[in-house]
Amino acid sequence: MRNAKYKRVIIKLSGEALAGDNDHGINEKTLNQVVDQIIAVKNLGVEIGIIVGGGNFWRGRQGREMDRTTADHMGMLATVINALAIQDALERKNIPTRVQTALTITRVAEPYILRKAMSHLNKGRVVIFACGTGNPYFTTDTAAALRAAEIGAEVLLLAKNVDGIYDSDPKENKNAKKLKTIEYKDFIAKGLRAMDTTAITICMENDIPVLAFGLFEENALLRAVTGDDIGTLIK
Repeated sequence: MRNAKYKRVIIKLSGEALAGDNDHGINEKTLNQVVDQIIAVKNLGVEIGIIVGGGNFWRGRQGREMDRTTADHMGMLATVINALAIQDALERKNIPTRVQTALTITRVAEPYILRKAMSHLNKGRVVIFACGTGNPYFTTDTAAALRAAEIGAEVLLLAKNVDGIYDSDPKENKNAKKLKTIEYKDFIAKGLRAMDTTAITICMENDIPVLAFGLFEENALLRAVTGDDIGTLIK
């Protein structure tokens, strides 16, 4: 069995990734593929925190004529749907899991309390952090960076639909070049959009490396935590 490079990680999953081939919602087959990858990582003894987006249901910026705070709160609630789906899929495969929410919704999940989260991690439970930071105007990328700093994660694994970070948008520029590594300050200076600037700044100030890679490459999460040459490292 391969050895993990990291003891504790934060995995940032986009909501769109859970939609799979669908334009919206949750694709059960895709969800199970993602969960199988998470379990493979956990089986290496890695402590796992997960931040999930809600873009497969709603993004705050979709509410163009809405009050921004209201639209962002709707997006936070969308992340709860995804978090509960991941929890259910993990627990059906006998992986103990807890969902903690930055907004208080005690009928369906625990409120986010750092000490409880640390206790769960120490007991080998997967912890899924929903509702972002609990504040409007902040993305789930920023929430991932914040939770990584709070729980002492050794790396933030940015699992995306793209296989890394490019010097320009590969969907718009067929000559875009994939970067193997990039420093935090250069990422910000170049205006790259794979992760928002606030999130990168938090990671830079707390010396948390970010590994961005394609979630649906074969054994992608496993390769990421065992130190394989995959994706792009921001450090």
